[in-house]
Amino acid sequence: QVQLVESGGGLAQAGGSLRLSCAASGRTFSSYAMGWFRQAPGKEREFVAVIVRDSIGSTYYLDSVKGRFTISRDGAKSTVYLQMNSLKPEDTAVYFCAAVTDPRYSPSLRLGTKYDYWGQGTQVTVSS
Repeated sequence: QVQLVESGGGLAQAGGSLRLSCAASGRTFSSYAMGWFRQAPGKEREFVAVIVRDSIGSTYYLDSVKGRFTISRDGAKSTVYLQMNSLKPEDTAVYFCAAVTDPRYSPSLRLGTKYDYWGQGTQVTVSS
């Protein structure tokens, strides 16, 4: 069993930055691929980013956040981060981190159904 706890959400102005954290506890953190998803009011949950377990820790992003968001992980702290820069009002959503026991990349990592564990979410609000 893995427990995921997000933090770092809040209110930011357009063009500003926030860094989300997701602390993992339980089984071996290093063996999981870790993803971030978001859900805006009235919309479906949306893939944002994923970091997989390969030789270089490859990362993959939603097109609309490429160049603005960066996912990273700290194995010593069992934590995954989402650095969000140049925020836009359309980034407003509840952000969730998720873990999947298969650490390798596959296109299905962009689907929430692929993941085994989820955090409770943290609200990000970007004002114009």
